[in-house]
Amino acid sequence: MSWVGERVVADIRNDVYRKILTLSPGFFETTPTGEILTRLTADTSVLQTVIGSSLSIALRNILSLIGGLVLLAYTSAKLMALVALIVPAVIVPIIFYGHKVRRFSRASQARVADVGSYAEESINAIRTVQAYSHEDVDQVRYTDEVENAFLTSVKRISARAMLGSVVICLVFGAISLVLWAGGKDVISGQLSPGELTSFVFYAIIVAAAAGALTEVIGDLQRAAGATERLIELLETEPDIRPPANPLPMLDPPVGEVVFRDVSFRYPSRSDTAALSNLSIKVKSGETVALVGPSGAGKTTVFQLLLRFYDPNSGSVIIDGTDIRNVDPKKVRRRIGLVSQDPIIFSTNAFENIRYGRPEAKDEEVYAAAEAAIATEFIAKLPEGFDTFLGQKGTRLSGGQKQRIAIARAILRDPAFLLLDEATSALDAENENLVQQALETVMDGRTTMVIAHRLATVVRANRIILLDKGKNIANGDHQSLLRSSTLYAKLSQLQFNSKFDFSQ
Repeated sequence: MSWVGERVVADIRNDVYRKILTLSPGFFETTPTGEILTRLTADTSVLQTVIGSSLSIALRNILSLIGGLVLLAYTSAKLMALVALIVPAVIVPIIFYGHKVRRFSRASQARVADVGSYAEESINAIRTVQAYSHEDVDQVRYTDEVENAFLTSVKRISARAMLGSVVICLVFGAISLVLWAGGKDVISGQLSPGELTSFVFYAIIVAAAAGALTEVIGDLQRAAGATERLIELLETEPDIRPPANPLPMLDPPVGEVVFRDVSFRYPSRSDTAALSNLSIKVKSGETVALVGPSGAGKTTVFQLLLRFYDPNSGSVIIDGTDIRNVDPKKVRRRIGLVSQDPIIFSTNAFENIRYGRPEAKDEEVYAAAEAAIATEFIAKLPEGFDTFLGQKGTRLSGGQKQRIAIARAILRDPAFLLLDEATSALDAENENLVQQALETVMDGRTTMVIAHRLATVVRANRIILLDKGKNIANGDHQSLLRSSTLYAKLSQLQFNSKFDFSQ
C-alpha cells in the first residue's frame, strides 16, 4: 500500500503541476504562490498518508469487524440483535463529527498555505527585510500566521478526538448492555457462562475495530478536505485557451503587429481601464519605442501581444491574423521577451540560455552567449557555463543577468522582440555592454521597446506616446519634443536625469 500511495501522489502532483502551467497570469494575480505550493505539496502529502497507511489499517479492521460480527451472531442471535440496535447511535456521531473534521481540515490546509505564503514573501525579500530592520516585525506577523494555523488545527483535532471518544463510549456502552442482558440469560439458563464470555470477547474485538475505524474515518475526512482543494485547482479553467479550430500563422513570419481599437481592463482591477480604444500599427522590421507615464498601458501592450489576456473589445493582429484565432503557444513561439527584471532559473548558465530553445545544439548556445557579450563573464565563473547561478541568479550582477536573458532571446531567434529596458538601473560599463547586446538581438526584427533610455528613443524608427491607455502621439524624438508637452516633460524627467518615470 505504501508503494501505491507514493505512485498515486506522484501522478497527482504531475497532474496538478501540469494544470498550474496552463493557467493564465490572471489566476496568479489573485492566488498567492504559497497557496498553490501548499496544494501541490502538503495537500498531496495528506493523500499519501491516507492511501499508504490509513487504507491498510482500514482493511485490517474491516475484516476484524466483519469476522467479529459473524462470531457474535453465531454465539447468540438475541444478543447480536441487541448490538444491532446500537449501530444507528454510532453512525450518527460519525456523520456529524466527520463533516466537522472535513471542514476544519480544509480550513487548516488554507491556514498552512497562509504561513507558507508569508514565509516565501519575506525570504524572497530578505535583503529588504534586513535593510529596513524589519526582522522583529516580520517575526511577529509570522507568529500570528502560525498561531492562526495552530488554532484551526486544534479545532480539527478536537472534532476528530470527539468523534473517537463518542464512538468508543457508545461501543463500550453496548458491551455493558450486553453483559447485563447476557447475565440475565445465564441466570435463567438460556445462555452458558462460556458463551457469554465468548460473546463479550468477540464484542471487544468488534469494539477495537470500530475504534480504529473512527480514526481512519478522521484521516479520510482530512484527506477529503485536501482532495476538495486539489479538485478545485484541477477544475480551474484557464482564461486563455486554444480555439476549437485554430488558424495557421504565416510561415515564414512577416513581423507586422496591429492593435485595432483595443480596450482592456485587468480582471483583478476591473474598475480601471488599462487600454482605451488603442490603435497601433508596427511594420515588419520596425523598432517602436513605447513611452508614457506610470499606468499608461505600456506593459499591458506586451501582455496582450503574448496573449496572457484577451482584450475586452477590439483585436490584436499578428501578420494579418487575430491572435484569438490562433493557438497561444504558436503566437508565443514567435516572440522573444527581455523583461526589466530578467528571470534566472536555479540551474547553470548553459541551461539558462538554452531555456530560450530547449532543442538548440550546444554550439548555438555558445554562439548566443557570444552575441550577447556574455561569454567573457561566464568563462570567469568557477565552472564556466556549468556554474550554478543560484536561485534567481543571486551569483550574478544586474548587467550579467540582463546579458543571460538577452542570450536566451537571441537563441530563440524570434520574429518579434518585446523589450522592457532595464539599463537605467545599471552602471555605465554594464549599460554599454547590455546596449551592444540589445542591438544584436534587435537587428532585423520587429521590436517594441518600453523605453527608459534616450539612446533607445533616438534610435527607434518611431515613438508611440501612451497616456491613460490611449495612443496620444506618434513621431520621432525631435518632432514629439516640439508637438507634445507631455513628451517634453517625460523626456526631461526620464531621459535627461535617468529618473525612471515610466514605471
